[in-house]
Amino acid sequence: MKFGYRKPSFNKRLAARTSVKRYLRHSMGWKAPKGWGWLTDPKKAAYNKIYNKTSAGCLVILPVIMGMTMLLLLLVIKNI
Repeated sequence: MKFGYRKPSFNKRLAARTSVKRYLRHSMGWKAPKGWGWLTDPKKAAYNKIYNKTSAGCLVILPVIMGMTMLLLLLVIKNI
């Protein structure tokens, strides 16, 4: 289990979107509605729930950095 920030992976993203399993499931209409993961695969649903609560995407810290930059800029402008 990963804790902390996630590092984006273009290869994993592409592999997930172009898999044969996904294509067949979507074309045949076997996709369960959102939120039904506990019924279709409870082990995977439990893992994903914990993973999503204990890790964050890499873009989460971007607003924090931008906010600090703006704060510093405002302080410099006020002091001039």
